[in-house]
Amino acid sequence: MLIPTDKIKELFATFSTAEITAIDKLPPAGSERHYFRLFTVDKSFIATYGANIKENETFLYFSEHFKKKGLATAQIFCINEEKDLYLQEDFGDTSLLNKLEAQGYTAYVYDLYKASLQQLALLQVKGHDDLNYNKCLTNTSFGKQAIMADLLYFKYYFLDALRRPYNKQKLIEDFDALSNYLSHTAYEFFMFRDFQSRNIMVTPSAENSLEEVVHFIDYQGGMKGAPQYDVASLLWQAKANLPDEWKLRLLEDYIIFLEKTISETVDRDVFNSQYNGYVLIRILQVLGAYGFRGLFERKAHFLTSIPSALQNLKWFSNNHGIGIALPEFKKVLEMCISDEVITEFTPVQANNETLLVVTVNSFSFIKTGYPADETKTGGGFVFDMRGILNPGRFDDYKHLSGMDKPVKDFLEQQTKILEFLNGVYSVIDISVHDYIKRGFEHLTINFGCTGGQHRSVYAAEAIARHLRNKFKVKIVLQHTNKQNWKII
Repeated sequence: MLIPTDKIKELFATFSTAEITAIDKLPPAGSERHYFRLFTVDKSFIATYGANIKENETFLYFSEHFKKKGLATAQIFCINEEKDLYLQEDFGDTSLLNKLEAQGYTAYVYDLYKASLQQLALLQVKGHDDLNYNKCLTNTSFGKQAIMADLLYFKYYFLDALRRPYNKQKLIEDFDALSNYLSHTAYEFFMFRDFQSRNIMVTPSAENSLEEVVHFIDYQGGMKGAPQYDVASLLWQAKANLPDEWKLRLLEDYIIFLEKTISETVDRDVFNSQYNGYVLIRILQVLGAYGFRGLFERKAHFLTSIPSALQNLKWFSNNHGIGIALPEFKKVLEMCISDEVITEFTPVQANNETLLVVTVNSFSFIKTGYPADETKTGGGFVFDMRGILNPGRFDDYKHLSGMDKPVKDFLEQQTKILEFLNGVYSVIDISVHDYIKRGFEHLTINFGCTGGQHRSVYAAEAIARHLRNKFKVKIVLQHTNKQNWKII
């Protein structure tokens, strides 16, 4: 959906007389909301458009409530009458996950996680005070019904997709017992619900630009619930893959912060037992999400994430208990973490002995024609990208290429190129997997478009990145028509 910039400018004018120097549409996230960054001479803001008015109202109410209590959330500056567009504080582009990926498991990144948990404890306890939970999107409380929903999500979209036998009735009975146990928690505060490192933004401190602080985004799904759930969500995020020592130390750090915030001592045995239960719930919910997006929607990125989630589940199952006997559930977990199942989802990966080299080409059907096969082995793939809207039709992109951010944003936000590439990944992965196992030496993948500059270049870069990440295979990447590019 294209949101007229005039509508954004009109809203901004109700808040400030400053001149807007630029408006950038930000890449889409996992929701249906659209984000724009507005620039003035000395500041930037985020404009958010969402057609789900109830969701907007929840986010706006939470934000106002939390900001009054001085919590680490966004300030809302103005809202339009329809409540489908609002202006909020800009926390930049750097998330806690970005920091972890750039710096690794350093003491500084640990301190950022620790700071995040401290701010979480404040949000959960102080944010809970006087909060009207009737404003929540769905349930007012994360109780038995919500826990069962997460468990059934895992059952339908991952477990049943394995097509292995188990006693369905006994498993449902175990689900019921587990959800009863976890819903009778000793503490109930505001629960973020999706507290993971992508939703924690890191910015320079207003008091000292040499220091950094954390802020929270995307808390509109929050409700009343157990504080352990959010801690489990952050520490056991599969993408972050935190060291076991970090998980233990950070959990203790959090309990200390919670005790200070509520001014009482926490029974660690009870707290940790229920925490372990929520870790399990969170891991299973993530597996359900990966199963739905990967096994049912056939999105390659989610399929490649399943092995790390299974390894998380395996380590947890081998090292922690949850305080109650669940025999059928235990059997199901043992099946999921078996070597057979993990191997099924773990791609074959190249090593130093692997002969395969994958050559990836972008080309122009008009200017260069099909790339010559230098290997003389024949075969391979040719994908025609001309069914995707061409950025080269627009003056802003004519002298750019598929490697430039404005072109990438255009393709990802205004065309079906990501859907197209998901299909390509499904086809290509079969051949690469087989070629590695059989010791083949060459595979060629070609992407063609009209000028060999935008769509084909983007696709070639994407498939090369995908194959490196998933199969660790050697790649030769070539763009055959790059003489007219303006690299920015």
